[in-house]
Amino acid sequence: MPDLAAALRTIPDFPSTGIQFKDLTPVLADPALFAEMLDRLAAPWADAGVTHVVGIEARGYWFGAALAARLGAGFLPARKPGKLPGATLREAYALEYGEDAIELHAADLPAEARVLVHDDVIATGGTAAAACRLVATAGATVVGCSFAVEIAFLDGRATLPDGVPTEAVVVV
Repeated sequence: MPDLAAALRTIPDFPSTGIQFKDLTPVLADPALFAEMLDRLAAPWADAGVTHVVGIEARGYWFGAALAARLGAGFLPARKPGKLPGATLREAYALEYGEDAIELHAADLPAEARVLVHDDVIATGGTAAAACRLVATAGATVVGCSFAVEIAFLDGRATLPDGVPTEAVVVV
C-alpha cells in the first residue's frame, strides 16, 4: 500500500511565518498515490447514501470531484464570494484576523440531498463548518465530512456540527 503520509511535503513558513504547510501535490502527481487517496476517501462513505459532494474552494476540488464520481454522486463547489454566476447562499466564517465567506448554488442542491462535505485539509475547521451550515441552510442533510489530511493539534473537528461523522485519511 502506498504511504500517503510519507508522500506529503512540508513547506515551512508558507503562506506565512510559523505555518508548516502540508503539500498534497506529490500525492496528486503519482497515479498510485492519487488512486490510493481516492480509495481511502471513498471507503467510509460507500454505504452512506451520499447523493452530492460539496468541495470547498479550491483544493477541496482536487479530490472532491473524483470522490463524487467514485460514490456515484453529484459534485457542487463551495466557492469564495462572487465566483458563482447564479443566485447563491452565503455563509461567513471567522479567520484569525477578520472574516471570509463561501457561497453555494442552492438551486443545484435538492432538499432531499445527502451531502458529504470535502476539503483537502482540516486545520481549525472554520471553512468546513461554514460549508456544513450552507448545506443545512439549503435544506439538505450533511451525512459527513471528509478530509485528505487532518492537522490534529488544531482540533478542527471541534468546530464541526455535533454528531456529523468525520473522516481524515492522514492525521498529522
